[in-house]
Amino acid sequence: MAEVLVYVDHVDGAVRKPTLELLTLARRLGDPVAVALGPGAEATAPALAEHGAVRVLTADAPEFTDYLVVPRVDALQAAYDAVSPAAVLVPSSADGKEIAARLAVRIGSGIITDAIDLEADGKGPVATQSVFAAAYTTKSRITRGTPVITVKPNAAPVEPAPAAGTVEALAVTFSAAATGTKVVSRTPRASTGRPELTEAAIVVSGGRGVNGAENFAVIEALADSLGAAVGASRAAVDAGWYPHANQVGQTGKSVSPQLYIASGISGAIQHRAGMQTSKTIVAVNKDAEAPIFDLVDYGVVGDLFTVVPQLTEEINARKG
Repeated sequence: MAEVLVYVDHVDGAVRKPTLELLTLARRLGDPVAVALGPGAEATAPALAEHGAVRVLTADAPEFTDYLVVPRVDALQAAYDAVSPAAVLVPSSADGKEIAARLAVRIGSGIITDAIDLEADGKGPVATQSVFAAAYTTKSRITRGTPVITVKPNAAPVEPAPAAGTVEALAVTFSAAATGTKVVSRTPRASTGRPELTEAAIVVSGGRGVNGAENFAVIEALADSLGAAVGASRAAVDAGWYPHANQVGQTGKSVSPQLYIASGISGAIQHRAGMQTSKTIVAVNKDAEAPIFDLVDYGVVGDLFTVVPQLTEEINARKG
């Protein structure tokens, strides 16, 4: 059976959920071969094997932490040369898309970004994408070289499928460009205790209707009752009410959770582009004509300061 390279997104050996989703998709195309790089690479093997990786190629070197993405591209190219895969799958993060693009250029292949599903039809992987602000769904196939595809988080379920997960050292020769841009400092982002926005199964977002930074406590309370991430519209971020890191939309982050709750968000096309692929969408807005109601599964016409606290109270009561 053909082998499929899967680039592993991990933090000191802890594998992030989008990688486990990639393994589910990779099994549709062939035998997954995971590529784990940097500190803790070998520690990823048990989780990767549990979710279908037949082999785990690992490499660690100072270049992976001291410099930007080029050393990782060098390593992924080394894995590509060693395996000759049927496809290369990479998580659709900012770094992941840059790594995938650079690899595609090097190996002379086509690339598809932000896929939301993958299937095999005998001629190679067929990727489903949501395009033009999620107004259309397309299916595409790469016709040149080995397909390089980035996949959005929450595109597939995490399905355990135990495999050998044999750990193999990956020999990497770094290019001259690998050390061109050095990381001189890092500042850890303060933890909120909530899920990562792009990976969360539930996202609760607030917009212009929240009417102030202090009022985002109402949104946060609902999110915490659901174990959800907190998002914000561009209008709320531009007003300084919530950090840009939490912006959902075309110029922010793209999310595709199982449940998306939009409170006080009108539903401008820029925001819709970042959340329209959510599985279930709920909106709370006092304007019955707000565009957001055109795409929701459930809509509540009402004041968010009345509706959202009641919803939070009911959820907490049922949990109790």
